[in-house]
Amino acid sequence: MLALLTRSALSGVLIALTATVARRYPGFGALIASLPLISVLGMILLWHDRPDTENMAAHASATFWYVLPSLPMFLLIPALLRQGVGFWLSLGAGCLLTIALYTVITLIGPRFGLTL
Repeated sequence: MLALLTRSALSGVLIALTATVARRYPGFGALIASLPLISVLGMILLWHDRPDTENMAAHASATFWYVLPSLPMFLLIPALLRQGVGFWLSLGAGCLLTIALYTVITLIGPRFGLTL
């Protein structure tokens, strides 16, 4: 239980730090947000819990393929905001797009040999 609380606190600190920096420096906050900090931290913790090279390789590979369908969200949201669409609606549309693209990659990926 202590490990879960520690991991949660560390993740929360990273999110709070990113939001705090982004308030003053949006570009730098975006840089921090774009860093794969959570992915790297997750891999470190996974390796600590289960030091298995094949499992880690599968995890890292699947992470790559799941990052790709999330990227269009970061193009759609600013486009909608600049067109006058409200924040929550833009965010919701971006999330729905990401869910749709995750579904597509999950269904189509195995046809191309992707194990996700």
